[in-house]
Amino acid sequence: MMKRDYYETLGVEKGADADALKKAFRKKAMEYHPDRNPGNAEAEAKFKELNEAYDVLKDEQKRAAYDRFGHAAFENGHGGGARGGAGFDAGGFADIFDEMFGDFMGRGRGGGQGRGRGSDLRFNMEITLEEAFHGKQTTIRVPSSIQCDDCHGTGGEKGAQPITCPACHGHGKVRATQGFFTIERSCQHCGGAGKVIEKACKTCHGSGRTAKEKTLQVNVPAGVEEGTRIRLAGEGEAGMMGAPSGDLYIFLSLKPHRLFERDGANIHCRVPIAMTTAALGGHIEIPTVDGSRAKVTVPHGAQTGQQFRLKGKGMSVLRSQSRGDMYVELSVETPVNLSKKQKELLSQFEAEGQKHGNHSPQSEGFFAKVKEFFDSSKD
Repeated sequence: MMKRDYYETLGVEKGADADALKKAFRKKAMEYHPDRNPGNAEAEAKFKELNEAYDVLKDEQKRAAYDRFGHAAFENGHGGGARGGAGFDAGGFADIFDEMFGDFMGRGRGGGQGRGRGSDLRFNMEITLEEAFHGKQTTIRVPSSIQCDDCHGTGGEKGAQPITCPACHGHGKVRATQGFFTIERSCQHCGGAGKVIEKACKTCHGSGRTAKEKTLQVNVPAGVEEGTRIRLAGEGEAGMMGAPSGDLYIFLSLKPHRLFERDGANIHCRVPIAMTTAALGGHIEIPTVDGSRAKVTVPHGAQTGQQFRLKGKGMSVLRSQSRGDMYVELSVETPVNLSKKQKELLSQFEAEGQKHGNHSPQSEGFFAKVKEFFDSSKD
């Protein structure tokens, strides 16, 4: 029987690179895999054909020989050590087989070892900036699964222990020879666990666990930041048939604050002040994240954007007794809704300023540069 061209078998062009070969093989192998086509002889034959083609084309030396001599390169000892038909390497195929079908068959490397460990769980918790500063102890309720009380997690009725699987003899894997190669896969009788239950527990149906909402105490330490993750070991889902439980991960997020913005261990607060306070100077009182008050002296002639540092008034630092700083930024507010009298007073203020000058150095300096620019443009 004449063999199909290996490139045609995989559905790729002759110049396809290694990634294209692997992608094509993966797609077709999943389609014709024996576990997905039980009892289908045609699918099994195509699966063998795919493996033979991929085994040759993925190897640079074999591929070069095939490109030159075709299938004859692997007949009668040609091809530099090819063995058995297309020189199939069982060890090499085991690697690619594990990579592609491990998840599909419910296993990774190592067969059934560690198979029943419970899943990790995630819980999202939103806290305030003040709670992040002080720390917090709280109670959460998490839908989960726990060890079955009736069988004590064994999965067997009245706590009966699982027995060694008679099909795989406790290995969790079985080998099957198909033509010229051998496939090792999870034992279907025990699901890769290596053990089976003779008589399943009626409460958990042999799983060793039951669904239940957990109530847990959580300690949020002072100084946590956005995205901090807290791990509660063993508080995830219970494992199958007495296997270890997974972990619970609590992901923290901080609610926006109406006064403060956080930058690591530092706190920023933007404070609007009246124009008169900025011009004449004065004192302002502001809150801090720890709940106390701080007094800031505003110098006369203060400008928008001017900052004052309050040392040690910022956030708590995680696992430390120290604190960050607080930065107060001024924003000078222009008065609105002026009365007629106020407008008259401001006009007098402006006129008096024009006599003496230099009461608005930044604006006066800017427009002086503008005048110079226009004058130079005329030349």
